[in-house]
Amino acid sequence: QVQLVESGGGLVQAGGSLRLSCVASARSFSSYAMGWFRQAPGKEREFVASITSSGGSTRYTESVKGRFTISRDNAKNTVFLQMNTLKPEDTALYYCAAANRWGGKDFQGQYWGQGTQVTVSS
Repeated sequence: QVQLVESGGGLVQAGGSLRLSCVASARSFSSYAMGWFRQAPGKEREFVASITSSGGSTRYTESVKGRFTISRDNAKNTVFLQMNTLKPEDTALYYCAAANRWGGKDFQGQYWGQGTQVTVSS
């Protein structure tokens, strides 16, 4: 069982930055692939980014490429999402997820956090 707790969300103006963190309570965090998803009001949850267990490979949805960066610190059981040049359309509830299999852009979360809200004002 893996428990995930996200933090770092908030209200920011367009063009600003936020850094999301997700701390995992897992003995073998370094064996899990990790990902970030988001869900805007009235929309389905969508994939944002994923990273392999070692951190050696990452994948992003097209709309965030060049603006968002996923990374991890296995020593601290933490995965990050650095979000730069934020846009109002990035407003959503952001979720962290863990899985035994990576899958790149097809990453499927097995364990989920409760989410952290990101609101970008225009």
